Amino acid sequence: MEPVTLTTGRLLLRAVGPEDTDTVYDAAQDPDIQRWIPQFPSPYLREHAQSFTEQVVPDGWANDSMFNFGVFLHAGDLAGMLGITMRALGVGEIGFWAAKEHRGNGYITEATLTASRWAFTELAVDRVEWRAEVGNKPSRAVVERVGYTIEGTLRSVINNKGVRRDCWVGSLLPSDLGLPSTAPYLPAPGHLA
Repeated sequence: MEPVTLTTGRLLLRAVGPEDTDTVYDAAQDPDIQRWIPQFPSPYLREHAQSFTEQVVPDGWANDSMFNFGVFLHAGDLAGMLGITMRALGVGEIGFWAAKEHRGNGYITEATLTASRWAFTELAVDRVEWRAEVGNKPSRAVVERVGYTIEGTLRSVINNKGVRRDCWVGSLLPSDLGLPSTAPYLPAPGHLA
């Protein structure tokens, strides 16, 4: 798929490219980003940002496996990153981070809602999952504000820089946003859909 751009009243979500390498590199120097995101090397070097913007992002879009968006303010500042990775037929997993200077403004919440809605309407996804290491309360707060259901804790599922850690897992379904599913959903007896 060709990369798409999503807009909200405050944000522009678009694929990052080589012109964004230095901006991504600078934002990724934040120790909190490196701490909570297992895929982030620490230290995070410029070549990591270059590989991300020049290879990971375009390859993911080209093979429909990972849809990464830079979350930009209309003025051009990078507020964060958000990605949806396809995990199975009709299932995507969302992940995100916020640039330190733009936390607390609701930008990532707005981007998460926008990207989740896009996944349901344009990617034929019927479930968007979210996972974060137990203790990453800001990430959990974002998805809870969007309407994700926290489904529980998975033991020893995250490998964060060589250490096995537990993670929270949650999900959002199209019906949570008043949207139709591509496939029928039959909840377990006694479960409220």
